[in-house]
Amino acid sequence: MDRFVKTLAAIALCLALAMPLAANGQQDSGQQIVGIAMPTQSSQRWIQDGGNMKKILEDRGYKVDLQYAEDNIDAQVNQLENMIVKGADALVIASIDGESLTNVLEKAADQDIPVVAYDRLIRNSPHVSYYATFDNFLVGVQEGSYLVDKLGLKEGKGPYNIEIFAGSPDDNNAYFFFDGAMSEIQTYIDNGQLVVKSGQTDFDQVATLRWDGATAQQRMDNILTAHYSDANVDAVLSPYDGISIGILSSLKSVGYGTSKPMPVVTGQDAEIPSIKSILAGEQAQTVFKDTRVLAQRAADMVDAVLQGKEAEVNDTTTYNNGVKVVPSYLEEPVSVDITNWEEALIDTGYYTKDQLQ
Repeated sequence: MDRFVKTLAAIALCLALAMPLAANGQQDSGQQIVGIAMPTQSSQRWIQDGGNMKKILEDRGYKVDLQYAEDNIDAQVNQLENMIVKGADALVIASIDGESLTNVLEKAADQDIPVVAYDRLIRNSPHVSYYATFDNFLVGVQEGSYLVDKLGLKEGKGPYNIEIFAGSPDDNNAYFFFDGAMSEIQTYIDNGQLVVKSGQTDFDQVATLRWDGATAQQRMDNILTAHYSDANVDAVLSPYDGISIGILSSLKSVGYGTSKPMPVVTGQDAEIPSIKSILAGEQAQTVFKDTRVLAQRAADMVDAVLQGKEAEVNDTTTYNNGVKVVPSYLEEPVSVDITNWEEALIDTGYYTKDQLQ
């Protein structure tokens, strides 16, 4: 009987020693786990973001759990909850809806799991350690200033007809892009050099839920039918390449690019379809945000928080999430068009020429 009791005690001791390893997510090798939650694989840029970050973190010795939620808010919440249960040591989150993660971040905080917001600010939670993003206001400025330059508005040219599109209202960045662009073109709307025939200029009127190209295409169809039967569109402010492609499809369906001159159409993210469109003389411009740089920045933040250190930041005033100002690092975007695409995208190794043929 004594031997039996001793055997049970030994088994219990082994189990007790093993449990802390399972509870805090450590592997037998001491490897730490980083959970990465990305919004969707329907956009090329998020695939690259996730892949770049996974590689960098794995090269640094972390185990990486990379998940895509396909723009389903509940799915992203469930993925994050599973990462917490499986013992993630840190979370990097590009949120689908920046206001939907309050409860799940409470669960992360209960387990002392630091959170890095990735390119989309997480709102209404104190449990966001850092924010890695680009200078989103500057992105909008680059889109708006491109229209100003290409249309010769500073030289007094016009009037030109313009239509305005914005990003998803559940993405905090969309407001920065919009405000940045409008800071460049509002003066010319006010003085009549730019004419918005649809009358739609407020963010709520021009927002595109989930950044969806098909939604943008349908809205452009409606605008063309209602307001441009006897006039041409000269410019379109578009905040993102996926939206731009939808807008261009609408324009081409009624003769723009063949019987009518193609408007000046902006964009963002330098996605392959849009670069090909620029080379074909359709989309005019995009804003390049090097996801390799941002992935590196987020990985540096993960390293810092897991080592109990402060991460490098360059902005401690801009990004108030409703509860706190989140310490941020803003990387700089680059405006790209037919004049500099090769220098910006090929010479830097971001794409090969074969990818753009």
